[in-house]
Amino acid sequence: MTERRGPTTYWDYIRVEELLALQAGIAPSEAELSDDEVRFIVIHQIDELWMKLVLREMVTARDVFRADFVSEPRLHAACAGLRRVAMLFEMMADHFRLMETMRTRAYLEFRDKLSPASGFQSAQLREIEILFGLDEAQRIPLGHEGSYLRALHGEGGSDSPALRRVTRRRADLPSLKDAVYRWLHRAPIQGSTPDRPDDAQVVRRWIEDFLAQQQKGQEQRVADVLQHQALTEADVGRLRARYAQELALSRAQLLGDDAPPAERAATSRLRAAILFIESHRDLPLLAWPAEVIDALIAAEQSMIVFRQRHARMVERVIGRRVGTGGSDGVDYLDRTALSYRVFKEIWAARTMLMRSDLDPQLVGAEYYGLRAE
Repeated sequence: MTERRGPTTYWDYIRVEELLALQAGIAPSEAELSDDEVRFIVIHQIDELWMKLVLREMVTARDVFRADFVSEPRLHAACAGLRRVAMLFEMMADHFRLMETMRTRAYLEFRDKLSPASGFQSAQLREIEILFGLDEAQRIPLGHEGSYLRALHGEGGSDSPALRRVTRRRADLPSLKDAVYRWLHRAPIQGSTPDRPDDAQVVRRWIEDFLAQQQKGQEQRVADVLQHQALTEADVGRLRARYAQELALSRAQLLGDDAPPAERAATSRLRAAILFIESHRDLPLLAWPAEVIDALIAAEQSMIVFRQRHARMVERVIGRRVGTGGSDGVDYLDRTALSYRVFKEIWAARTMLMRSDLDPQLVGAEYYGLRAE
């Protein structure tokens, strides 16, 4: 016989009383705190709740792409989740408007209470970076520590809930990036898929055709500039060199020259697949992959903007002083906003895209859901 439960109330379901009792910080009661300090605590607690939702959305999306076959309804759900991730970071960034209403001296009145605590110790933000797929080699040290994990240890180097949380996330593989990239790697290029014996030749031929068309487009742009602008001979030389460098970078990118030799072929195909999808996003078979790419960029961009907005808020309130955890403060935040990129292949494809009339001729249009002409 099941125990009878009374009617559910809003305050019980939301745990309102427990929630509203959590804003005292390290004081016995929030009555001992200033309005500014309570506001500071509340904003950061809300951010942690938003990050909890971010992690759930990212895990759900990651689990969609780790499957061997991904149906369109599941792609729709994954894209919706990734766009919610973007919205959540946008809302977190908007919180900084409220933080900026706090005057410098008002913050300094309680800032020393935080030391040596730091936002760097937000385990959930570290989890998000890990789940996104941030390369460990990209990480910027906070200050004195050799690893970002050291900042998550408790007193005297002891274990902590934050460290355990991040350790579990590091073991939760694959990352979103790895799962999505494996899925994108399988995208058909000119009707060819990786399981075909001649796939490497088909992909290489499309890359060479693409690069030839890219060079043609650049030659047209150079000719147009030279016709309509009065440039010195030195300016012309710099212009031609700049375009030549762009072509060389495109070739190196598409051939995977920066990847280890054992990974070069797979890297090249992945990058070609992303560029092929971007170039033919209107084809029925590629419409959803294009939506996935857009959603990934939106999610990562929103996190980058969050980092940038964080840096400007900190600079506005306390300038460029050393952070509470011993970091470079604003300089550290600016460096992470500039350097922390996960979906580099997708960002790079935007640099290489051309006008549609320059695209190499599409082979097997009917394969992508179109009627043959």
